[in-house]
Amino acid sequence: MTRDDIDRWQSKDLNDVMRRLPGVDISRNGGMGQSASLYVRGTEARHVLVLIDGVPMARPGISNGVDISQIPISLVQRVEYIRGPRSAVYGSGAIGGVVNIITMTDAERSQINAGAGTNGYQSYDGAFNKRFGDTLVTAAGAYQTTKGFNVQPNSSYSGDSDRDGYRNKMLWGGVQHQFDDNFSGFFRGYGYSANADYDQGNWGYAGGNDEDQSYTQSWDTGLHYHSGIYSSQLIANYQRIKDYNYSSDAGRYAAGTTLDDMEQRYIQWGNNVVVGHGAVSGGVDWKQEKLKSSGTTSTDVYKRDTTGLYLTGQQQIDSVTLEASGREDHDEQFGWHGTWQTAAGWEFIDGYRTTLSYGTGFLAPSLGQQYGAERFGIASNPNLKPEESKQWEAGLEGLTGPVDWRLSAYRYEIQNLIDYDNNAYYNVKSATIKGLEWTGNITTGPVEHHLTLQYVDPRDDETNKILYRRAKQQVKYELNGQVYDLGWDVTYHYIGKRYDYDYDNSRTVNMGGLSLWDVGLSYPVTSHLTVRGKIANLFDKDYETVYGYQSAGREYTLSGSYTF
Repeated sequence: MTRDDIDRWQSKDLNDVMRRLPGVDISRNGGMGQSASLYVRGTEARHVLVLIDGVPMARPGISNGVDISQIPISLVQRVEYIRGPRSAVYGSGAIGGVVNIITMTDAERSQINAGAGTNGYQSYDGAFNKRFGDTLVTAAGAYQTTKGFNVQPNSSYSGDSDRDGYRNKMLWGGVQHQFDDNFSGFFRGYGYSANADYDQGNWGYAGGNDEDQSYTQSWDTGLHYHSGIYSSQLIANYQRIKDYNYSSDAGRYAAGTTLDDMEQRYIQWGNNVVVGHGAVSGGVDWKQEKLKSSGTTSTDVYKRDTTGLYLTGQQQIDSVTLEASGREDHDEQFGWHGTWQTAAGWEFIDGYRTTLSYGTGFLAPSLGQQYGAERFGIASNPNLKPEESKQWEAGLEGLTGPVDWRLSAYRYEIQNLIDYDNNAYYNVKSATIKGLEWTGNITTGPVEHHLTLQYVDPRDDETNKILYRRAKQQVKYELNGQVYDLGWDVTYHYIGKRYDYDYDNSRTVNMGGLSLWDVGLSYPVTSHLTVRGKIANLFDKDYETVYGYQSAGREYTLSGSYTF
């Protein structure tokens, strides 16, 4: 997905971008900025590896997941998305899929954007891109805020009756330089802060924590070499994320404040050689994580080093394409762990191809899951084991008349699944996930159509129950086009029923399916100025993706972009 796609959809956050993709399901505890989970093909949110410019994002919290709702949308220039296990290339975490968020651009273009909308929403951002000879300099900044709405209107705690707002600020800077025909390098850094108000729920009390404040910074540099059939890249990165939870009444420095402070250092050296009608790639990466996790009375510090070696190859022989990859990771705590993947594709008729793949994956428990202080009633467990997976996938794709389509069937088996019971994490479950996906694209005159049909059956092997917060059926349909200079976009999203757990009453609840419609328009007033408008949830549907947390109703947005 490109920046043009994001602008056409007029997305205010990454959740709105990702929900449109095949295999993706999103659950969120309310509106913009509230805690959210990204599920790919029914796997857990922590099974999705999130990268920024190819570097794994640090995971400071006890959930071992990345909440993409906290990443400013203005930071995103492109999103690369891979379904299926990729641990054999990327290492721990890539069981369900990989999301790579690209922040850099080669375009020499500067832009200022501003927008406003329902619930006090405001957004301002700007980017400067200028080339000086062989050097491209980029600087960007953004501010986004919303007053929000009451995400738990049925909470019995009176302190939850207020609106739950959100604010974020972002700064980004980078330099890219071409030294000669073979060598190039870059240096970039970004930082953003996010503040989210949240509700305590029925067990809330005066002075309880109801505010989340996080600070993220990332600095990296790299060199790229390319000559003939060989290319190589070396990247070094430093990240730090500080995540506070505190009472808005007592303030951040009160006794009940909690802090998860994660530092991550990462180095990657990758190489690629073109061989015949394919390529061979290999490399090594190293990651060090350091977590400070504070409760109300103490602070503990934990550290872990991980080193990975990987090798991949792809070759096309006539109408057959073969691919294989393998990886060995050495975890300071869990020792060596190997993963591998293989795939084959055969174009049996011109324009039609069948594919078959098998892969393994694993995910080591995070420092937060093993040693972090208790968060939201969940305690860590130092005895956790890595989760492991096996996945099969078969696909058929083709071009039938004007329709470009693909059908995929897959099956996951996940062992040592981490869950929590009696407020503590433990390895007990295994899960089997089966699913089907069909995607199709067609252009009819001036109108483009994009359709996704997806079915997933994620089950706990022990109880045979559907895993919570995943919709079994989804339909995603987008049509867009242009009438003279007026661009338009219509999105339909059907979300089937899903199950969740009502912790207050110790019961499973069924949340029914619904249909959502979004409509967007854009118009270039001049060659530099474009105005856009959008109505999200056109028919004002009342729904929840997490039990007890209200989603946004109908929302209006008006924005403008000036390019120079």
